[in-house]
Amino acid sequence: MADDTAAWQTVAYEGFEIHVSPVPTSPPDPAHAQDARESRYTYLGYVCHPGADPHIPGHSVPFHADGEESFASQDEALYEAVHVGRSIVDGTHPDLTVLPLVTGGV
Repeated sequence: MADDTAAWQTVAYEGFEIHVSPVPTSPPDPAHAQDARESRYTYLGYVCHPGADPHIPGHSVPFHADGEESFASQDEALYEAVHVGRSIVDGTHPDLTVLPLVTGGV
């Protein structure tokens, strides 16, 4: 997806896969290791059918944190990303839906 080097985690949900990855908002400088503890995180994610190739257009629904939204830890970012992914699958997300994945037969 957007960042092939990100550490992706997958959650199966209602016949779909939710792929999420925490991303530091500003990667810490290795020379200042103590700053790593104070990093904030955001997330990337996408929803797809099991086994789908997210690099093929129309095979996934990508999403990310809005604007300047950030989280105090990787766990908080992952929790929110999975929550957003579930809302996309459930049809309760205000802007994103899996309907094209279902009707497109992908």
